[in-house]
Amino acid sequence: MRQCDARNLSMVMDLYEMTMSNGYFCDGEYKQRVVFDVFFRKNPDQGGFAVFAGLEQIIQFIQELHFSSEDIKYFRELNLFSEKFLDYLKDFHFSGDVYSFPEGTIMYPNEPVITVVAPLIDAQLIETAILLQFNHQSLIATKARRIVKAAEGRIVSDFGARRAHNIDAAVYGARAAYIGGASGTATVLAGQMLGIPVSGTMAHSWVMRFDNEYTAFAKYASVYSDSCVLLIDTYDVLNSGIVNAVKVAKEVLQPLGKRLRGVRIDSGDLAYLSKKCRKILDNAGLEDCIIIASNSLDEYTIRSILSQGGCIDSFGVGERLITSRSEPVFGAVYKLSAVENDGTFIPKIKLSENEEKITNPGLKKVYRVYDSEGKASADLLALWDEEIDFNNPFRYVDPKKPWKNRFFENCTVKELQVPIFRDGKLVYKLPKLSDIATYVTEQLNGEIWEEEQRFENPHTHFIDMSPAMYEMKMSMLYEHRGNIGEK
Repeated sequence: MRQCDARNLSMVMDLYEMTMSNGYFCDGEYKQRVVFDVFFRKNPDQGGFAVFAGLEQIIQFIQELHFSSEDIKYFRELNLFSEKFLDYLKDFHFSGDVYSFPEGTIMYPNEPVITVVAPLIDAQLIETAILLQFNHQSLIATKARRIVKAAEGRIVSDFGARRAHNIDAAVYGARAAYIGGASGTATVLAGQMLGIPVSGTMAHSWVMRFDNEYTAFAKYASVYSDSCVLLIDTYDVLNSGIVNAVKVAKEVLQPLGKRLRGVRIDSGDLAYLSKKCRKILDNAGLEDCIIIASNSLDEYTIRSILSQGGCIDSFGVGERLITSRSEPVFGAVYKLSAVENDGTFIPKIKLSENEEKITNPGLKKVYRVYDSEGKASADLLALWDEEIDFNNPFRYVDPKKPWKNRFFENCTVKELQVPIFRDGKLVYKLPKLSDIATYVTEQLNGEIWEEEQRFENPHTHFIDMSPAMYEMKMSMLYEHRGNIGEK
C-alpha cells in the first residue's frame, strides 16, 4: 500500500505509554508478558451491533513500529527517561502475539475483539495506535452499514472528505465506509491508495461558470457523453434544472447515440423533488436516467425520504457519515486482563463503582454460537485453556441472569479470534478490501438476526460465559470487594 507521507507513526502514542514503559524498564520487569484486551462498552446510535474495521492499519503500525534517531533525540529532550531505556528503544521492534476477530466481523459490547499477549513495553507502546484505528474505522463502518440498510438496496457513496476532521480521517473514513457497505467514494486518494471505486461529476461552480444552465450542461455532456450526470439544483430544480437536463439529453446526447446517465439534487425537499423529476424523466423517455440525492443525509433522513415515496436511486452521503455526526465517539478501551508469572497467566480485574466499567478478567476465548438454522444466537466467553464440548448440551451462564440454568443444545460454534502476530511475526493473510465488505454483508444477510438490526429498540445480542469463566470473575469480585468502597 502506498503511504500518504513520511511520518513515523510509531510516535502516535500518549505520553504515558512512554513513562510507564520507562518505569517498567527501570524496574527490571519489562520482559514480563501481559495480556491486554480491546473491547467496547456500547454500540453507537443505540444500535444492536457494530462492524469491526481498522485491523489492516493496526497490523501496518505494529510491523513498522520503530524509533528513529530523531525520535530518540526528542525523547531525550523531555528529560523524563533514562539513557539506558533510550538505548533500548534504538533497536526496538514488537515481539509479542496478537489475536483478533477478522476485519469486518460483526461485534458486540464487552467481548475482547483484539487480545495482545506481549512483554510489558511491547503491549504498552501499541495501545494508542490500536485504539485510534479501531475506534475511528469501526465507528464509520458501523454508521455506513446503518445508512446502507436505510437505503434498502439503493447505491450509497461516500461524499464526506471535505467534512472529515483531517486528511487521514477522509481516507480511512472512506475505507471504513466501503467496509460498511458504501459502493465507493468521491475521495481520489482513497481510490488511489486503497483501490476503492471513485465517482464524481460536477459542482455548482461548473454551472455558474457559464452564461446559462443549458450551456453548462451541454458543455459537460459533450466532454462526458458516456457517463453524464447533471447537477440540477443550482437555480431551480423543476423550472430550470430538470428541463435543461432533458433538453441536453435530447439535443446533445441522443444525436451521439448516448443516454443521460443521471441527475443529482443537492438541496430542497428531496422526496418531493425526486418524485416530480421522476415523472418528467419518464415522460421524456428517460426511464433509465437515475436520480442521485445528496445534502446532509443519514439513515434517518434516507428512511424518511423513502417512506414518502421518494424516487431516488443513489445517495451521496457526506458529513453525517464521515464524522458519524449523531454519535461521533466509539469508545473502545484497552485493558489489562492478565499478567504472566512463572509461565502461568494470573487474571487481573478492573473494579469500578460503575458496573459497566468492571472488566472481564483473564486470558479468554470468544465463541460465536449458532442455532440449528445457522443464526448467531449468542457469543460465549470462556477461559483460554478451557475444554469446551459442544457435542453435548453445554451449560452456560447469562451474567445478567446467573440464577437461570441454561444450556446450548444442537448448536455449532466458531472461535472468533484468529492469530495475527506470533513472536512479532505476521502470520495472518490480509484479505482484499472488497472481501472484507462482502464478509460484512454475508453475516448481516445470513447469520445475524434481523431483530438486532432494527434502528429502534434492537434485540440485545447475548454475551454469555462458561461456568468456569463466570465463577472466576465472581471470585475475584468477592476477593477485591473491599477495594471499591461498600455502601
